[in-house]
Amino acid sequence: MKSNRIFAFLALLGVLLVVMLICLGLMAGGWWLSHPPEVPTIVFATRPPQAFNNPSPSPSPDIFASSTPQPGAGPLGKIVYVCQIFKTSANDQICIMDADGGNQRRLTVDDRSKHYYPSLAPDGLSVIFSTNLAGPGQYEIYEMDLAGSLKRLTREIGILTSPEISPDGSQIAFTRGDGIVSTAIWLMNRDGSNPHEIYPKGWDPTWSPDGTKILFATSVAGYGIQLATINLDGSDFQRVSDLPDLRGRSDWSGDGRWLVTYSGIPWRRELFMMSPDGSSPFQVSPAGGNSQGPSFSPDGNWIVFTSYFDRYNDENGCEIYIVKIDGSNLKRLTDNDFCDWQPRWGP
Repeated sequence: MKSNRIFAFLALLGVLLVVMLICLGLMAGGWWLSHPPEVPTIVFATRPPQAFNNPSPSPSPDIFASSTPQPGAGPLGKIVYVCQIFKTSANDQICIMDADGGNQRRLTVDDRSKHYYPSLAPDGLSVIFSTNLAGPGQYEIYEMDLAGSLKRLTREIGILTSPEISPDGSQIAFTRGDGIVSTAIWLMNRDGSNPHEIYPKGWDPTWSPDGTKILFATSVAGYGIQLATINLDGSDFQRVSDLPDLRGRSDWSGDGRWLVTYSGIPWRRELFMMSPDGSSPFQVSPAGGNSQGPSFSPDGNWIVFTSYFDRYNDENGCEIYIVKIDGSNLKRLTDNDFCDWQPRWGP
């Protein structure tokens, strides 16, 4: 009897203990729900989305953030051009700048004369151009070093324009006009001696990279104005283009692989590249800028030219631009309220 009472007491005590534990668990659970544990915030290092998509992202299109480009960062060399600082072609001046548009400065100093058709010597130490310094209507060829020392090379053999020095620095090709309608391709020695005609009809000559041929614009029966090549003695005339409304000034890349020129009606002109035999021409300038007067960079990867992308139909809106030969990375180099034109690239 006594043992039964003890067993009942222990059973009741066990039930009470279980009830107490259940109550304590419910109380603890309520506190947990109303006071969740604090979870530390984990900050993950992130990269721009393009870094995940491309482990080696391309550089920014604006590769000219610095006025002093680093080797391999962009085009090098200098660009000489006509700066129409007085807003009239009668007083054109010659200016020069770095290939990134930095260090722009005027080279010629006579405000009253016209200076145009500049090009740099192969060594990059001087500029050759046409000017009427000798008198109104008398256009002669001069050479100026970058320090400003001036030398006259020609004397009264006609109206002389578009001079360019041969790759070996020994000769100059240029256009000789009679002041009426005729223009011809002439050659002379670097010092101006022995000027002579090599082809009776043409203008805007430029040299092949090896110095054995002259590329120029001329009128060809049945084709209109086109590009052609000749040997230095005037032989082996070859028409090398077939473009509508071709204009004139062109260039031959230093690696010999490409020609570049421009064609089109006024305010609709574009740049075109082609093989040296004129095959496979294609437009390289972005459309709509009235682009003209192209010249290759020394490495052949870029083209400098005149265009009106930012001030279309403005006669003072022509600026100097560069573009890669695949038509990408268009960049304006000048930004003036007057016309900058006739660029020519050199070392």
